[in-house]
Amino acid sequence: MSAKAEERHLAEVISSVGRRSEDIRFALLLTYITLGWMTIEGAASLLLGWASKSLLLEAFGIDSVIELFSAAVLLWRLRVEASGTATSEHVDLVEDRAARLVGYSLYALAAYVVLNSGYGLFIAERITDTHESVWGILIGAVAKVGMPILAGYKLKVAARLNSRALRADAVESITCGYLSIVLMIGLAATRLLDWWWLDSVAALALIPFLIKEAQEAISGECDCGKT
Repeated sequence: MSAKAEERHLAEVISSVGRRSEDIRFALLLTYITLGWMTIEGAASLLLGWASKSLLLEAFGIDSVIELFSAAVLLWRLRVEASGTATSEHVDLVEDRAARLVGYSLYALAAYVVLNSGYGLFIAERITDTHESVWGILIGAVAKVGMPILAGYKLKVAARLNSRALRADAVESITCGYLSIVLMIGLAATRLLDWWWLDSVAALALIPFLIKEAQEAISGECDCGKT
């Protein structure tokens, strides 16, 4: 290899390292945004869900807590690489552990929704107080607009970094956008039609999303390009 060729190769390596460092910093920024967003969204959904006895809002809040957990694990993974001391094997191990933990947590959320829906339908006839529905619908609307945008940026950076952990976290954001639609429809219909059972039934619509996402997170195979 000539001296000029070596110089070009060195310049390309330096440029590649620089671009990856920029992508890591941008991924960290997206993760911090997710952490702040999920903290506010989760707290508001859980408080409103508890006050109104809305399983939909409670499930949405718990999903936000799971996303918060996912973002926290991802933050650890990104900081490890940003430090410049991690081997590729260690990064892969962190990503695999993060994806599996999130997957199992989603299975737990699916079980929670099924049990509470059954309890509300067949045992306690859990009646939702629709007084808080407007605020719940507002939370869902914000998530529906913002989450796909946030997920889109995550997917682009994940592709450049070849990061399965970041892709899995992006799928969390995509799913949150889907769940927000279920949340808005369920709360609006319950408020307008005054069907006490509708909240519990609508919550069951979350199950296919949760199980699919859990399976993909654990297996490491996901179609992350769809929003």
